[in-house]
Amino acid sequence: MDNHAFEMHGENIQSSSKGKEWPKKEERKGSWSLMKIFLVCLLACVITTAIGVLALSLVYVKHAPFMKETDVKDDGASSPQPDEKSVDIKFQFLNHLGKSKVHKYPGGEIQWARFRNDVNEYQSDEEMEFGKSINNHRSKMTFGTLRIKSKGLRAPHWHFNANEHGYLLQGAAWIGVIGADDSVVTTYNVTAGQVIFFPRNTVHWIKNVGSEDCVFLLFFTTHEELQTLDVDDAFFSTPEDIAARALKPQGGVNFIRTFKKQAEDQAVNLPPNLDELVQNATYVQSPDKLVWRYFYNLKGSAEYPFPGGVFQWARYRVNGTGLNETEKIFSESLNKHENTLTLATLRISSNGLGQPHFHFNANEMGYVISGCGQVGVILSGVTANFNIGIGDVIFFPVGTQHYIKSVCDEDLFLILAYSTGNQLETLRMNEYFHGTADHILAQLFFKEQAEFKKFPKAAKK
Repeated sequence: MDNHAFEMHGENIQSSSKGKEWPKKEERKGSWSLMKIFLVCLLACVITTAIGVLALSLVYVKHAPFMKETDVKDDGASSPQPDEKSVDIKFQFLNHLGKSKVHKYPGGEIQWARFRNDVNEYQSDEEMEFGKSINNHRSKMTFGTLRIKSKGLRAPHWHFNANEHGYLLQGAAWIGVIGADDSVVTTYNVTAGQVIFFPRNTVHWIKNVGSEDCVFLLFFTTHEELQTLDVDDAFFSTPEDIAARALKPQGGVNFIRTFKKQAEDQAVNLPPNLDELVQNATYVQSPDKLVWRYFYNLKGSAEYPFPGGVFQWARYRVNGTGLNETEKIFSESLNKHENTLTLATLRISSNGLGQPHFHFNANEMGYVISGCGQVGVILSGVTANFNIGIGDVIFFPVGTQHYIKSVCDEDLFLILAYSTGNQLETLRMNEYFHGTADHILAQLFFKEQAEFKKFPKAAKK
């Protein structure tokens, strides 16, 4: 069967091929005109786009600071701007406590060298630098001074997040501590130069039983804000019926309702009518086996001299080495509780030197009691040298090499705390220098090996 459709299609293709002709000259001119118009339009589009991109770039540059402020988080490591105040690096290790806020109460006052969550609570940029430093280094240390007037009372209280170690600088006090579970109450008297210890969450109080102010130098084992609850605040925050059922007083809830909360914070308490309120006060001394869990006679302990000064320690010793029987009780108590501190007094004679050294297992914090000195601190990428005087608090992060030199005519005297309840591990400059092979030192310092024979060997302990 013939396929006419196919035949017709074939003929058309053949006819078209045979009849093909080039466009005439006039037709070619029209095509080039259209091409020119197209190219002009394309060029106009390119120019318009370029102008638009340039305009957007100018707008971005003009508002770049805004973009940075809203889109980029400041990690605190950026360079200070011209209008920002630069804080001397020494304040990472130094706090002028005398310039800090004095928290006043009816019976005394407290000052702090501590970290604050709210930066507005710092009195200065320098104080904030110190607070941030002890927090950033996870120091487990906060310092405060507590002054109690004669007959005044640091109200019974406890700390949720810290042990408390104290050194009585002045006065005489009666201490009370209530332990866990069996609720054993331990009471004892302390005088200047002695140490007190309150494990975390033990209820404790301090009563001034002398004629002059008591002054305590206190260390707490936290680098966060200290969390404390006073007994009177706990009482008034408890519903009256619950308090009545717990305490079972005569008169029940009606008696509970006779208690009135004072308008002023009673953290350090001294009622004006105290003699009318208290007719008979006794200051009982508990047995030594209880007292020495929370007490240490630092001023009466052994002295550990070194060239230019002397240490006295309130610390844990493995197997009680060098301690008497009551001191062993305190040593074991420190080691029993978590995150306790080692305390020491350090006396450096005029122009004496506590040579450069560092601690493997503890941060160090100290308070200048008397005299004046010079301190140097070296850590990775940071070096600071500065003077210290009475009332200053110093801080040396774990592993940082540091020294303390007395520069006054009188002795430099400090109370020091170390963030370990185990034996303190220390390495001094003369020990690690002489412990390094002399050929290693020769290569390091570009000096002949024989030159290092000029350094005397460290004395054996």
